[in-house]
This record gives sequence, structure tokens and C-alpha cells, in this order.
Amino acid sequence: KLNLMIFIAEIGLNHNGNLDLCHELIRQAKLAGADIAKFQLGWRAKKDEINHIPLETLKQIVESCNYYDIQFMASIFNDEAFELSKKINQEKFKIASRTVVDNPDLVEKILKLNKPTFISLGMSDKENLPFKEYDNVHYLWCKSKYPTLPSDLVDLPKDFKNSKFDGYSDHSIGIEIPLTSITRGAKIIEKHFTLDKSDTTIRDHSLSATPDEFRTMTTIGRNIFKNNLIGV
Repeated sequence: KLNLMIFIAEIGLNHNGNLDLCHELIRQAKLAGADIAKFQLGWRAKKDEINHIPLETLKQIVESCNYYDIQFMASIFNDEAFELSKKINQEKFKIASRTVVDNPDLVEKILKLNKPTFISLGMSDKENLPFKEYDNVHYLWCKSKYPTLPSDLVDLPKDFKNSKFDGYSDHSIGIEIPLTSITRGAKIIEKHFTLDKSDTTIRDHSLSATPDEFRTMTTIGRNIFKNNLIGV
């Protein structure tokens, strides 16, 4: 079990295909208090698609993360992306909800590396967790609906400490639901991150947090976590 609070800034495709923008997103994520800047490898990643990231560009993204002292992580969507991740010696992995369902063999390959792996279960049975034989897994409670409305979240765990989940992967509007999850014992929060919520290039911008919102979430969230630790 984790004894620290982790905030993941899901940059994903919010670079809009302008990979130079990744560096500013990384910088702002660090300033906003994120521990991890997360990208997606293998999703909409063909040469003519929005998220095509060649190896040299990926190395520059990792270099930026190192420079700004924020951990790099990526979701892996296919075997080609998995091979790409090996070339940068990726130290932490994210598994998206759809990958758990669509490609469990790939998930097994990743887990066998014995590196910290965060798995969202937005499309899976939350009672019978997959891959329970591995001890390098952190499960994230999730709803695969974009955006997720409060009425969709009535089954959000009331007590993460006594659940099977270490944290929450969020698709809601605002930061209230992630903060609610922390009050209930969540130790990992993943939230989409954008510089402009009004950007209509992809749907993720509207359900993302701006740097100011993300900073508010991490500041208040870490204080709540500390209060939980001392039994308040």
C-alpha cells in the first residue's frame, strides 16, 4: 500500500498534435504540483494522426520531464508502443481501461517487467480485479464516460482505504470529485491537464484541469491527505 500522495497530470493528446507544446505542458504540470506527466503511446499514433510521436521526439519529451523534475509516464496501447517505451527505459506504466479489455496479453507483458503500473478499470468488473497475481499494480477506480457527471459517480468508493483501489482516474468537470476521493482515502489522482479548456481540437480539454485548477487540487489534496494520515 502507498504511504504518499501521487498526482498524475494526464497530458495525453492535449498537445493537439503540436509536440513542441508538450514542453510547456510539462513545465506547467510541474508548477501545478503534479508528480507525474503522463502521455499516451500508440493511441491515434499513425504518421498522419494527432498523436504520432517518433522516438527522437519522445526522447525530447522525457528530457523535458527530467529537466523540470517531474516523472514521465505513458499509457501503452499496443505492442509497437511497448517496444518504443523500452527504448527510453520507461520506469512507470499506465494501462488504460480499454487496454485491459482489448489487449490483456499486452498488459501481462508490461506487468512482467515488474515496474510500477497503474491500471484504470473504467470498463471492467470492479469486484473481480484482473492481474491480481502481480504485486506491482495500483488499481484506479474510473468511469469511462467523457465527461463524467456527478450523477454517474454515485458508486464512487466511500472508503478507498478499505477498497481494492489505491486511487481515482477522473473524467469529471472541475476538481471537486478528485478532492472528494482524497477525503475518502484515495492516494492517487489522475486528472486530464490542459492550457485551454475551451480548445475544441479534442474532447479531453473540456474535462481537464487548467494549471490554476490543478494547483488548487494538489495543494488542498495534499493537506487533506496529511490530515487523513494523522487521523483527523
